[in-house]
Amino acid sequence: MDHPDVAAQLRAVASRIDGLVDRVQRLTEENRSLRQQQEQLAGERSQLLTRNEQARTRVEAMIARLKSLEQHT
Repeated sequence: MDHPDVAAQLRAVASRIDGLVDRVQRLTEENRSLRQQQEQLAGERSQLLTRNEQARTRVEAMIARLKSLEQHT
């Protein structure tokens, strides 16, 4: 092997490494963003479950009052 071939191979390897480093950085950022979205969605889900439970409780209380009124008439 002569020196130009080795130099070309080294440049190719260096270019490949640079590409892989860029890809890792993009994937790391994407992963961070997805984890953030997941946390946000989990928080929203928790709030919705709480609101749903509160609504269910209110509806059950209304039904109980209506049944009570119905029995008194």
